[in-house]
Amino acid sequence: MTGDPLAALSAPWDEPTAAINAAMNQAAAGPPPVSTRHPVDSRVESDSFARSARKRVEEAVDRTIAGLPARVFLPPTVESVYLYIHGGAWMMGANDLADEMLWARATRANTAVISMDYRLAPEHRWPAQADDCEAVALWVAEHATEEFGTDRLIIGGDSAGAHLSVVTLLRLRDRHHASPFCGADLRYGMYDLRLTPGARQYEGAFLDAPALRWILDLCFDADSREDPLVSPLLADLRGLPPALFTVGTNDSLLEDTLFMWARWRAAGNEADLVIHPGGMHAFDYLPVPAAAKSLDDSVAFIQRLSTPARRPATASS
Repeated sequence: MTGDPLAALSAPWDEPTAAINAAMNQAAAGPPPVSTRHPVDSRVESDSFARSARKRVEEAVDRTIAGLPARVFLPPTVESVYLYIHGGAWMMGANDLADEMLWARATRANTAVISMDYRLAPEHRWPAQADDCEAVALWVAEHATEEFGTDRLIIGGDSAGAHLSVVTLLRLRDRHHASPFCGADLRYGMYDLRLTPGARQYEGAFLDAPALRWILDLCFDADSREDPLVSPLLADLRGLPPALFTVGTNDSLLEDTLFMWARWRAAGNEADLVIHPGGMHAFDYLPVPAAAKSLDDSVAFIQRLSTPARRPATASS
C-alpha cells in the first residue's frame, strides 16, 4: 500500500456509495429498532435474506473440522490456506453466506479457503465463539500441510469475524505458544467492546450505538469487556503477523479499525490500512465500487504472503 491511507477520511463519496447510504438511511426509518426484536428472529430473517441474495457455490465441499461444520473452497492450485471466520455480531451468520466472495478469493489468490461455523449467542454466550475458533485454528495449523500441501496460513473475517480472528491469534500465542498464521485479513472489526467514542456517538442507519449495546449485552458479560482477550485493542499485540485492515468512513466501527491499526504498528508489526470513503458496515457485500477494490486488496495481500504449494491438494469429503 502506498500514500497516506488517512487521506481517505476526508475524501468525497462516489455516487453509487452515496446512493446506497441514502437508501439504507431511508429503509432504517421504517422498521422498529433491532433491539426491540427477539435475537433469534433477527438471525433467521437476516440469514434468510442473505441466502436469497447470494449464490451458493457448488464447488465448495461441506466438512466437519474440529467438530464444527465448515465449507472448503479448493482451487486447482493451492499456495496458502485462508481460515475465514464469518461476521454477524456473534449471534447470526453461517459458513455458507459468503460463497461467491470466498470462491473468488480461492481461485484468484490460489488459496484453499475454510469457512467455519461457530456457536452463536444468545444460546451460547462468550467465550463459546472464541473456543470454537481456537479449536478450528489449531486443527488448521496441525493439518494444513498434509491436507493442502502448504503451511502458509492466513486468518481473516469481517465484523465479528475480524474480532474473532484477532482473539484467535492472541489465544494461540498466549495459550499454545504458537504463531502458525503468517497474515490476518481484518475487515471492519470491533476490537474495543467497551465502545470507542465514535461508536458511542454513531447515528447512521446500520449498527448505531443502541444496536451495538444491545448486541454486546446479548453476547458478553459487562465486566468481561475489560479483558484483553475480549477487547483485543487492550492486548499486548507484539509478535502478531502482518495485517490488512479495511473499513469504510460511514461505519460505527471506523475508530476500532483506526485504533487497532495504530496499535498493531506500534507493537512492531506490519500493518496496511485501506479506508473506503462513505463505506458503511459490510460495504463489500453491496453493489458499490469499493466492494471490488476490497476484494482486489485482499487477494493481493494473500498472494504476497503465499509461497508455491509443495504438492497438489486433494479435498476430503
